[in-house]
Amino acid sequence: MQQHFDPQRLDVRAFALASGELGGDLPIGTLDRIMRDCHPGSPERQVSWRAHGEMRLADGGQQQFWLHLNASVCVELTCQRCLAPVEMRLLVDRWFRFVADEATATAQDDTCEEDLLVMAGDFSVLGLLEDELVLELPLIARHGECPVQPKLQVADAEFVAEQASREKPFAVLAGLKLPKLGKGG
Repeated sequence: MQQHFDPQRLDVRAFALASGELGGDLPIGTLDRIMRDCHPGSPERQVSWRAHGEMRLADGGQQQFWLHLNASVCVELTCQRCLAPVEMRLLVDRWFRFVADEATATAQDDTCEEDLLVMAGDFSVLGLLEDELVLELPLIARHGECPVQPKLQVADAEFVAEQASREKPFAVLAGLKLPKLGKGG
C-alpha cells in the first residue's frame, strides 16, 4: 500500500521508515525568496525536485532517519556588470540526517559531515527546498562575457555641461614655471 505524504507537513519518521518518495515540478513563482532575486519579467520556470527518505543503522546499532533532496531549476538573474538577464542553473543534491532535538544537533554538528536537522512531525520539505535553492544563488550574478557592454548613463546633462564650463582652479598653475633650486640654496 502506497502511503500519502504531504510535503508541507511531512512526518519524517514515517517517511524514512516507509522509504517514502515525493517530488514533481513546482512553479518557481511559489518560492518568494527566489523570485525576489530573479530578473524582473523573467519567465515562469518549474523547479524539478525529488525527496527520498531512508533508514540507516549507526555504528551503535541505533536507527537514523535520513532525507535525500534533489532539485534543479534554471533562473534568470540580473547580471551585475551589464544589467541584462543571465540564466543560472541552481542544483541541489544533499543528504540530511534528522536528530531528536537542538541539543543533539549542536553536539554532533562539528563532528559530522552531513547536514543535521531536528526531527519534527510537520516538517516542510518545500521550505527546505527553498532554503537550499537560496543557498545555491550566486553572490554576484554575471555573464562569463557580457553580450552587451554596460552603458554609462549620465543622470543630469545640465550638471555635466556646468562642470565642463567651470573654471578649473589649478589650470593656472600649469602655466607657471617654478625656478629651479640649485644646490646649497
